[in-house]
Amino acid sequence: MQFAAVIVAAGVGRRAGGETPKQWRQVAGKPVALWSAETLMAAGARPLVVVISKEDAAIAAEVFVGLEGLEIVIGGTERIDSVRAGLDALRAHPPEAVLIHDAARPFVTSAHIADLLGALEQAEGALPALPVSDTLKRTGPDRIVIETPGRDGLWRAQTPQAFRYTALVDAYARWPAGETPTDDAAVLERVGGRVALTPGDPMLMKLTYPEDFPMAEALAGAARVVRVGQGLDAHRFGEGTSVWLCGIAIPHDQSLIGHSDADAGLHALTDAILGAIGEGDIGDHFPPTDPQWRGAASDLFLLHAVELVKRKGGRLLNVDVTLVCERPKIKPHRAAMRERLAKLLGLPLDRVSVKATTMEEMGFTGRGEGLAAQAIATVETPA
Repeated sequence: MQFAAVIVAAGVGRRAGGETPKQWRQVAGKPVALWSAETLMAAGARPLVVVISKEDAAIAAEVFVGLEGLEIVIGGTERIDSVRAGLDALRAHPPEAVLIHDAARPFVTSAHIADLLGALEQAEGALPALPVSDTLKRTGPDRIVIETPGRDGLWRAQTPQAFRYTALVDAYARWPAGETPTDDAAVLERVGGRVALTPGDPMLMKLTYPEDFPMAEALAGAARVVRVGQGLDAHRFGEGTSVWLCGIAIPHDQSLIGHSDADAGLHALTDAILGAIGEGDIGDHFPPTDPQWRGAASDLFLLHAVELVKRKGGRLLNVDVTLVCERPKIKPHRAAMRERLAKLLGLPLDRVSVKATTMEEMGFTGRGEGLAAQAIATVETPA
């Protein structure tokens, strides 16, 4: 099902403490709002609309830089105003379905999204919910218990909540002025729309109070998995005046021979990243039989692999490349190689390693017939 998504991120989050609104604070080294934005986009949300306050325009542009298909719009003073602004942003090209999500719930997964979209086959709306397990108490203004309500049939609603787009827009158009809905499903319920429940998840906790952030840091480890991939590539020498290695042209009395620019370092690293996310190897994505890749810069292959990581809601953690050759000498160019890789990958320099070794004049590299490269990449993705 084709769907768009709206992330509501215009609040100030005073109850969460701190000087920065909670949606822009860091959890496990990443802004809270970016967690769900990456996951929704990886699941296929197009477009993804993020509704912010006008005061947060600069920080939002920095947080979401590089996410294609994401649109930032300005919201209102109340949540209902921000949701309406997000829905209005979709009117030009209305989607079949739309997911409305609170930025303060960072740990949404592709499984949650799939469940919600599946539920829309039989209903106009759907939301993840958990059964109420704790005993409930109702008190008066003096906080003295006056009632213990039953728990049967009671559920804790979470987000994202999914809707058929036209049904939700029509429901909001009929919502009484001056009233504030507790969630978007309540708007659809008011006009008789059917709302289905999908399995909720304690991981979909909403960050509300200062004490929620240490728990989110702990949960971030459980919500993510670290993957390791390795790559190996080799090319023979032939006539030429330079070689490409790790994105750097090095003067030499020979060149490496290959269908593209024969950058063994970038080829090995591309394979390592693809291997870490289970996406085959470089030949699957850029077949050497395809003439369009003849002489192509291997930067293209590497950037493609990095984009696939992002589509899975993941991020690259670090890379390590080892070049095996007698000549050319790598050490004079190693710093430039690291800087080039760091720029291509969007990584700090200390997460990029380039090393070189020889085979003590043994084998094809020892005889100067060619050059080899080995790479390891570490990637973090949703569990």
